[in-house]
Amino acid sequence: MASPAADDYLKTVYSHTEWQPVPITPSQLAAKLGIAPSSVTEMVKKLAASGLVSHVPYGAVRLTEDGERRALTMLRRHRLIETWLVREFGYAWDEVHDEAEVLEHTISDRLLAGIDARLGHPRFDPHGDAIPDSAGAVERTPFVLLVDAPAGHSGRVLRVDDRDPELLRALESAGVAIGGEVTVLEDGLRIGGADVALPDGAAEVVWLSA
Repeated sequence: MASPAADDYLKTVYSHTEWQPVPITPSQLAAKLGIAPSSVTEMVKKLAASGLVSHVPYGAVRLTEDGERRALTMLRRHRLIETWLVREFGYAWDEVHDEAEVLEHTISDRLLAGIDARLGHPRFDPHGDAIPDSAGAVERTPFVLLVDAPAGHSGRVLRVDDRDPELLRALESAGVAIGGEVTVLEDGLRIGGADVALPDGAAEVVWLSA
């Protein structure tokens, strides 16, 4: 199962439970990957036969130990490349996801190690996702999704989901930045002493320190 498609499946299964505990279903996997459910069913069967996922019919898809190890390897590649593109080439945080999707399958381990060293071994990518180290270890910080945070909660912006470039641009325009201190209001955020209204959908894609 040494293929970019298999790597994308494993990475998506892992990412689904990175910021919430409920495992992914085949239908959710199909929606996230933009692939027909029948194709997902066939690939999941192949991944299970290769010992990379566990799955029962109509049930959730979970990574095995080998599957998680491989997913973390790909996430390390993806997130280091995103960080590299932002720091070294001036990409905006809404521009790097698709580029990294391509490059993560093509660069050598030697180049990846060089990028890591060049960047000073970063721990987080431009969207706040943890970059696994070379051994697969991941740093975790207690978090709360903005939609679940009560009014008056103060914390740092830990992570912003990178799937919607337009929403990322809107959040940047509103002053939302990784590491920034914010206070939750009934209808927005207080950032740097100013009350800021957020775009639709923002509360479901921003995570704060708990």
